[in-house]
Amino acid sequence: MNKKGYYLLGATLLLAFAGFSATAFKETLTPYVPYEMARKGDRVVQVAGALEKGSSSYVAQEESLYFTLQDPKTKENMDVRYKGLKPANFEDAISIVAIGRYDETARKFEADKLLVKCPSKYQGAEVKTYS
Repeated sequence: MNKKGYYLLGATLLLAFAGFSATAFKETLTPYVPYEMARKGDRVVQVAGALEKGSSSYVAQEESLYFTLQDPKTKENMDVRYKGLKPANFEDAISIVAIGRYDETARKFEADKLLVKCPSKYQGAEVKTYS
């Protein structure tokens, strides 16, 4: 095989690897979607919102946390079930991202993971200036 053949083989292998990498990466992406799209989709997605106060309950026998997310823009609600331990300071959360998929039969978003953003301990703190 001459030099040109090796270059052609190398370029082909690089293109094949790049194509495989792109498709594998695309399958692992978890996009943020509005509640309406989450209800219609059949793949794993992320939905974000604020915890509706007083909507959370933890059922220890099932190790499940039930709560309602509210979209701050549209005020639309979505019921969520998270199977796992209740995150610390969950009730103080200012924003929650649920990662999972919508279960049409249960009419709930079944979350596999939760990302909980709590207020900073420095939020609202005054900064003292020295002169």
